[in-house]
Amino acid sequence: MGLSVMILGLVLLLGAHVLTAQRSARARLIAAIGEGPYKIAYSLVSLAGLALIVWGFAHYRATEWIQIWNPPTALKHLNVALMLPAVILVVASYIRGRIYAKLKHPMLAGVKLWAFGHLLANGDLGGIILFGSFLAWGVYDRISLKRRTDPGAPPIPVGGVTNDLIAVAVGFVAYLALAFAFHPVVIGVPVVGS
Repeated sequence: MGLSVMILGLVLLLGAHVLTAQRSARARLIAAIGEGPYKIAYSLVSLAGLALIVWGFAHYRATEWIQIWNPPTALKHLNVALMLPAVILVVASYIRGRIYAKLKHPMLAGVKLWAFGHLLANGDLGGIILFGSFLAWGVYDRISLKRRTDPGAPPIPVGGVTNDLIAVAVGFVAYLALAFAFHPVVIGVPVVGS
């Protein structure tokens, strides 16, 4: 049951995000229901999807675990190493500097790096579906952004190297918090010593 719930959550969350990439379909939907109701519906569907993913994956891990392959320890260490730049990239999408200007979409780069690292380190069916889905969406969304012709969101000012230093520092602190507090307590999987 947990795996099915997680998949439903992935369909809702990533489906809502794929709709965003389908600019003409999104525009028609906004024209039909209005921008405010669209944003509310988008937020509610995304939140419901996220909640179903979290609940479904937790239930799957507790009761339905299906091991497909056993990743070598080296891949688990590689995943831990990849998470630092992944977190820094996500932070750099909000604290915009040269990292943002160079990559254009550091949030997507961070999500793809996170998903790829976790895909390498997890050999169970649920993990493969979860992280593989996020990786596939990240690749799809990046390709769709390259093909987009509309201006998108209003531009946000981009700073210089100071913003990059702040993004790296905040990303490093967030990485430590995720590794030593969030992951072992909330996810139930220790990062260090596992």
